[in-house]
Amino acid sequence: MIKTQDLTKVYGELHALNNLTLELDEGDLFGYIGPNGSGKTTTMRILATLLQPTWGEASVCGYSIYTHPKEIRRIIGYMPDFFGVYDDMKVIEYLEFFAAAYRIKGHGRKKICNEVLDLVDLGYKRDAFVTSLSRGMTQRLGLARVLLHDPKVLILDEPASGLDPRARIEIRSLLKELRKMGKTIMVSSHILPELSDVCNKVGMIEKGVLLVSDNVPDVMRLVRPRTVLQIGLQGDLEAAGKVLEQSNLLEKIEVRPGHLLITLCEGVIDYSDLPTLLIQAGHKLTMFKEDEINLETAFMALTKGITA
Repeated sequence: MIKTQDLTKVYGELHALNNLTLELDEGDLFGYIGPNGSGKTTTMRILATLLQPTWGEASVCGYSIYTHPKEIRRIIGYMPDFFGVYDDMKVIEYLEFFAAAYRIKGHGRKKICNEVLDLVDLGYKRDAFVTSLSRGMTQRLGLARVLLHDPKVLILDEPASGLDPRARIEIRSLLKELRKMGKTIMVSSHILPELSDVCNKVGMIEKGVLLVSDNVPDVMRLVRPRTVLQIGLQGDLEAAGKVLEQSNLLEKIEVRPGHLLITLCEGVIDYSDLPTLLIQAGHKLTMFKEDEINLETAFMALTKGITA
């Protein structure tokens, strides 16, 4: 659905994007992560055909940004990090204005406007003036606007920026719902734990260079190639550790307050025998789970905080 090859944007001696090669499939919800000034917005503006690259290729749904920009604009919904609204309009008037710009005519226009308002949970504000909306409501109105023409691809630049916790949760739920509808979504955000919760793929960019782009679990494995287990037990943890030492699956055992932290050997993915060893030795398990790392940890490990 989205494909770039050696995409580059140069301003004088500054490389805002440096040979970006990226591919997103239909139905992907892709989290685009990077420090301020890393090239996220530049990428999105190029894909939205609002900015010409210096060189390289990019296409959306098979359409080239060079030869078919009008076709791309018909099938994408682009929401910038900051967008203007017309304060003297009511919410429904604002949407009908843009629906008319998309050449949605007749009775269908009002029906579509009401449907997208319900989708973003703003139906009760349809007759309110745009100027009366909170920051979170304004963001949802912006999402409603880009959904009017039922785009196949959504490009959302910091949709949760500046929102309170409740509004961020609402935006996250909306992204999940849009993915269920079959939309391909590219979203940038600094709220990393929330991206890991909604995205199936993430990409990390720094100084215009894409450092990694993969499924979320595979990105985590780049940071921690070995599986780490937390094992909680009743009784003597030291004795339980000695039992586990019988297995050849373990690289390291650490005794922590209330549990053992077990690092498996590289390449080991089947550790189903370990609980059996402990139970047969008379130990009672209270916890047995993988020690997960989050997207923030991965981001800090893979980037250096350098901007373009």
